[in-house]
Order: sequence, then C-alpha cells, then structure tokens
Amino acid sequence: VANTGFLSLCAHGRVTGLAVEAGAARSHVTSVCGGRTLRKGSRCLGVAGEQLSRHLHRLLLQSPREPSVLQALTKAALTRLKEQCCYVSLDYERDLWERGSHHPARFQTPDGHWITLGKERFCCPEPLFRPELLHHSCPGLHQLAGQSLQTVPDHARRHMLGNIVLSGGSSLFPGFPERMCLELNLLFQGTGIHVEVLANPKRDTAAWAGGSMAASLTSFQHTWMTKGEYQEHGAEYVHTKF
Repeated sequence: VANTGFLSLCAHGRVTGLAVEAGAARSHVTSVCGGRTLRKGSRCLGVAGEQLSRHLHRLLLQSPREPSVLQALTKAALTRLKEQCCYVSLDYERDLWERGSHHPARFQTPDGHWITLGKERFCCPEPLFRPELLHHSCPGLHQLAGQSLQTVPDHARRHMLGNIVLSGGSSLFPGFPERMCLELNLLFQGTGIHVEVLANPKRDTAAWAGGSMAASLTSFQHTWMTKGEYQEHGAEYVHTKF
C-alpha cells in the first residue's frame, strides 16, 4: 500500500519532490520529502481524463457537424480521438481568438466516418488549468502545485522545485509539460527560482514502474505481509503491518 505520487517519484529515482498526477478519474498533487508524504501538501482536482472526454464530446456536439456521427461515438473511440488529436495550448486566450493560430486535425471513427477538429483540440484539456470551464470552483492543477509547494518548509522547497515530476495518462497531452512549467514559473516569478518539470515519455505508467522498483529494494523486503501472516491474522492485519 503506497501513495501513487511517491511511487511516481520513485520511478524517476527520487524520494523528495513534487508529484503532479493527471490520471483518469482524478488529478493529484503530492509533496514528498525524504520518502515521506506530506499530508498538508496534498491536493486533489476533480478534473481528469474521464471528465475531459465528456467535455470533448460536448464541444463536438456544439459544432456544426454531423450530429448522428458524433452521438454514435463510443467511449473507447472518444478516448482515442482525445489522445490522438488534442493538445495543451501555451496561450489559450490567443489560440481561442486567433483563427490562424491552430491547425485542424482529422480523425476516422471505427465505422469509417471522418471527424474534423478545430479549436476543440486545445479546448478539451484546458480545464486541467481552468477548472471553471467545467464549473469547478477549485484552482487549476498548476495553482494546486503552487499551494502544495508553499506548505513545504523553506529549507526543502528549493530542492523540491527542481524535482517536479509529472505522471498519469492525462499528462501525456502535447504541450502539457511546457504549460505546467510556464505556469509554475509565473507563480514563482520574482523569487529568483527557475522551475523545471520532469516529464518521462512513459509517465502514464510511472506509479506502476515506481511500485516495481520500490518492491525490489532489499530495505522493502521486511515490510511484506506474508501468506502465513494473512492466514493467521486475517485481512485486518494489514492495519497492524503497515
């Protein structure tokens, strides 16, 4: 049993840092110092992949295209459409109002129909940074990361700013790492600190990779609950063991 933010950091060979996770159902920000999760530095955002897929579907239905084709899109096809065609804008307002600043993309549905996306490409993932677009009142993921960093003791914050790790499938949008880095540097403008963001190409499975690495350490072996212990004490023993 381990925090996914900590495991994501483990996948990058770190035990101190800030994990920014954008997954399927929820997005999380977790501060970890010396392998210990700082509870007061944990934040959650109710915007992630599933909400973005539904948002993309609504955006497409609002456009003057074949409604029957769009309404027939399965969840799997919508997910592929989102993953193949959408990206995070580095300047959302400019891209929204300047027609020539974005390029259309075409997607073929499983039944052979073609869908053309325009501004939907970058409007889809924008709620990760602007949750109000989905009527959420909480701050964006970059602001939650900033809040989390402010809870870290001063002596550890500078080190943590150099170890900000992205993970989760919804962080794979092209432009996501650059936008996160840009927004965080704006938040810490004037402090003399330059924020770097670490984005492994396989970050969608970072927590699993980190779990595998942590479980293989010799120092971890004494923390297993064995089959014998389970048979003797039952499932409740997990609370004693961990």
